[in-house]
Amino acid sequence: MAMVKIKAKVKTKMAKIIDGKAISKAEREKIAKEAEELKNSGILPGLAVIIVGDDPASAVYVRNKERACEEAGIYSEVIRMPENASEEEIIANIEALNANGKIHGILVQLPLPKGLDETKILSHIKASKDVDAFLPENVGLLSLGRPDMLPCTPAGVMTLLAESGIDVCGKECVVVGRSNIVGKPMAMLLLLQNGTVTVCHSKTKNIADITRRADILVCAVGKPKFITADMVKSGACVIDVGINRGDDGKLCGDVDFENVKEIAGYITPVPGGVGPMTITSLLKNTVKSAKNSQK
Repeated sequence: MAMVKIKAKVKTKMAKIIDGKAISKAEREKIAKEAEELKNSGILPGLAVIIVGDDPASAVYVRNKERACEEAGIYSEVIRMPENASEEEIIANIEALNANGKIHGILVQLPLPKGLDETKILSHIKASKDVDAFLPENVGLLSLGRPDMLPCTPAGVMTLLAESGIDVCGKECVVVGRSNIVGKPMAMLLLLQNGTVTVCHSKTKNIADITRRADILVCAVGKPKFITADMVKSGACVIDVGINRGDDGKLCGDVDFENVKEIAGYITPVPGGVGPMTITSLLKNTVKSAKNSQK
């Protein structure tokens, strides 16, 4: 008897692309209105950035932050320090900004040059001006479920989900990556929205079995195209936080976008997905800090 081949079911509808640029633009317009209202009440939100050394990528990030502040009507100040600046000199600048009433947010651009104690330096930022939400006080408040400042990239992801109509409540959420900047706070924010959260990392066994369960999959591992189509549940929302340089020299994420978009229901591109939302969250935190200063 001739064998009859049974064709596997293939998803024919491509994923909806979550446009981070468009969502970021709309959010920044709201932020600009809030900043204008604060200015009319006598408070001009202010953000200060300290950059040490001449790392090209850091310089680009700082310029982007300056431009974003200008467009949102937020006062910005950049303190540029040489590569050989001492910890004491950096801390002295932080303390001066802590005492400066014009400044509501302080950010030390990372990474710092080798030999500098990042934790020690950041610990001198006043918690109310910690717009990156890196300090133990803000991390602790987040873990207790009553955050003040939200970590910028994870907060940006939550905005993308909300603006795309994706309800986290009751969903199976998988975060790939456990960094202090993205992975851990991302898991906390998803928990706050009543998601059922699993965190995967380099020691996780059978990781594809776990990612395939995810209704919402967030990847932040810094490995180009780490998430492949066979690791994704049909119709899932896939959020790509990674930004890498591929073998062809082009920017790419942690997700194999071209193949995963054929399986997923929603997906963020790289660039143009999560990236624009990080600075947007930073602006939002600066305006929030300025509002808090009124109390």
